[in-house]
Amino acid sequence: MKVEQIYTGCLAQGAYYIVSGNEAAIIDPLREVQPYLDRLEKDHVQLKYIFETHFHADFVSGHLDLSKKTGAPVVYGPTAQPAFEAIIAEDGEIFQIGTVQIKVLHTPGHTMESSTFLLIDEDGRETAIFSGDTLFLGDVGRPDLAQKAAGMTQEELAGLLYDSIYSKILPLPDDITVYPAHGAGSACGKKMQKETIDTLGNQKKTNYALNQPNRETFIKEVLDGLAPPPKYFGMNVALNKGGYDSFEEVKSNALTALSPNQFEETAEHTEALILDTRPAAEFYQGFVPNSVNIGLKGDFAPWAGAMIVDVRQPILLVCEPGTEEEAVTRLARVGFDHVEGYLEGGYDSWKTSGKEVDTVRRISPDQFAEEFNPENTTVIDVRKPSEYQAEHIENAENKPLDYISEWIGTINADQPFYLHCAGGYRSMIAASILHARGIRNFTEIEGGFNGIRNTGKIPVSNFVCPTKTFK
Repeated sequence: MKVEQIYTGCLAQGAYYIVSGNEAAIIDPLREVQPYLDRLEKDHVQLKYIFETHFHADFVSGHLDLSKKTGAPVVYGPTAQPAFEAIIAEDGEIFQIGTVQIKVLHTPGHTMESSTFLLIDEDGRETAIFSGDTLFLGDVGRPDLAQKAAGMTQEELAGLLYDSIYSKILPLPDDITVYPAHGAGSACGKKMQKETIDTLGNQKKTNYALNQPNRETFIKEVLDGLAPPPKYFGMNVALNKGGYDSFEEVKSNALTALSPNQFEETAEHTEALILDTRPAAEFYQGFVPNSVNIGLKGDFAPWAGAMIVDVRQPILLVCEPGTEEEAVTRLARVGFDHVEGYLEGGYDSWKTSGKEVDTVRRISPDQFAEEFNPENTTVIDVRKPSEYQAEHIENAENKPLDYISEWIGTINADQPFYLHCAGGYRSMIAASILHARGIRNFTEIEGGFNGIRNTGKIPVSNFVCPTKTFK
């Protein structure tokens, strides 16, 4: 028997590949399925089942493409109602893969169909659980996403989650390996540990949700401090549940090279959003007017989902030459299937064509220190509230990037201000959106708060215990 975790860092997502004898199973596959097909061919095994722990909200799964290419059926837990043919398992049902078994444990709470898959080895020993978004390392799945579909309150769903975990998972042996669907950085939880594999016994010691004295305190603690979910989540659920175009078709349509003239004409004809995926250090020096910058070398797909939201939005790409396919792939992972093409030759071709360009004023932390006046300098900090509360420039305003569509209308276009995040990635996203909306009276600070603090010249608040490192 072989169990392989296939972890994708930019999505903080874990898929699983299980082989026993000449048969295999894959759990929660990513959108692009060729890597799985290559593994199957290399191992000379046949894919018998594709298991889905639930209808994912934060990414589009590859279950449909993988099933079409291999003939393997898709398996969901009880109550699932996909719009396509699938096996809807019963609670406790067992599936054979080679000489091992996978037992379905229905564990509703995160969603109603959420299930945990228990791996039983050839000797009949319970060895691992694939817990999906029911149990993470250090946390449990958020119970606020399925309220509308379930017709229940988040408190009722949290209660169901408690019942699922405490009756189905905690009685299992301590030496069982826990393989979750997500790790630290995912918006599906709030206190996830950096590790991606652990034992159930250690989770019983270290996971706050598994150490609550009763159902009521579990509900309170799990719901406390939950940030609103990204708005694209519901659209991803709909794609996973209702179906989608094949990834090959999406990629073929998207990888259309456009000359500067064609690019400009397409933008005007389709009202496409121009997405520039270059690093912030390149973007600010010159870009196609009205571009939004989300750097590919970062948490690209989640931020694209959070900022663009509507997966039906037409998109035109400006990329570093050679990275177009990666950008298309990572967008497709979160459901953005309507890329109309990319600028051939990247930004340099636009610039040399003589077309109009825009820039963002960006300065170093030292230059900011020279310009800063504590009496009248307006500073907007776009980090998360938890980062801001840990330490911030005195009198800075916290306006998180996640909510820019809500606060952008409050900006005084006549008052100059400075903009920063932790390191420059998020603040350049904000800068590009502000610029595209006609707000130009700001300066973005290179290196963000980390660089500002290191100057030792800017007054900051007293330091409070940090929670994690942000980009």
